[in-house]
Amino acid sequence: MNVRRLIPTTAVAGAVALGLVTLTACGGDSSAADKGTDGKLDVVASFYPVQYLAEQIGGGHVAVRTLTAPGVEPHDLELKPRQIGELADADVLLYLKGVQPAVDEAIAQAGVKHTVDAATLTTLEAHGTGEGHDHEGEAHAGEEHAGEESHEGHDHGSEAGTDPHVWLDPVKYAEVAKGVGAAFAKADPDHAADYEKNTAALVKKLGDLDTEFETGLKNTATRTFITTHSAFGYLAERYHLDQEGITGVDPESEPSPARVKQLQDVAKEDKVTTVFFETLASDKTAKTLARDTGLKTDVLDPLEGITDRSKGDDYIEVMRANLAALKTALGAK
Repeated sequence: MNVRRLIPTTAVAGAVALGLVTLTACGGDSSAADKGTDGKLDVVASFYPVQYLAEQIGGGHVAVRTLTAPGVEPHDLELKPRQIGELADADVLLYLKGVQPAVDEAIAQAGVKHTVDAATLTTLEAHGTGEGHDHEGEAHAGEEHAGEESHEGHDHGSEAGTDPHVWLDPVKYAEVAKGVGAAFAKADPDHAADYEKNTAALVKKLGDLDTEFETGLKNTATRTFITTHSAFGYLAERYHLDQEGITGVDPESEPSPARVKQLQDVAKEDKVTTVFFETLASDKTAKTLARDTGLKTDVLDPLEGITDRSKGDDYIEVMRANLAALKTALGAK
């Protein structure tokens, strides 16, 4: 992710201080007892993948606010002092550390009792721009990738070198959902049974989605796909595919000439048909590479936000659109 486009640490710290100085003393220890007049648990979610979990699991018992407006590239998010100040009034803060450094800094300062880092609810791994070409026939669940190439110069996980895009693997996303459900039950025990029920229903939907991906991508003409944004490492690993990212985790950085040449060779060797781009970032690099290599282009959505350009209204619908795009590009049989 492009750290240079985010608020400098010193600026964030100053904004945090400005925001927090306006808060009451009790704001940092929010609980279900402090809920607003509507009686709902006040949940602040950092961006769409955790917002979706909060809405699905919380149902009618929660009021969910998101820090990242639709159409805003999450890595670019800059928080205003007012937003930072309001964090400490929340009953629950839900975020994924490593995706938005400005948010990470503000949440660390907010002092909310029920603060949930989704990255701690599953196991993070390291993924680079290219996941290698040794996936065929291997069992990938639980593999360690600490030795793989990471995108140099970017800290894009809760630990340096780890990949935060766990929501693009339905199995890992279900693990995160279970942790969020438990956190809601702890913050609002009066509705614990409903949170447990809603969590189970969501986990079931994610399990069905996993089956769709496993079945749909079982037999394909090629296992390799090229994408602008290296967000699909977990998905590739889960379904025995090879992700080749043009630029690593930053969707708008420019690839080196050497990387372009490497991708051209990969496309020829592995019979790649399509270069994928995404809805919230420029498609210029993908289209240039596709034109130079005679390939098609299509959208593979990293689901960092839902807009009117998204191929679906929620996580499940967009993931199914991603599956359809992959099946076409990979030549599913």
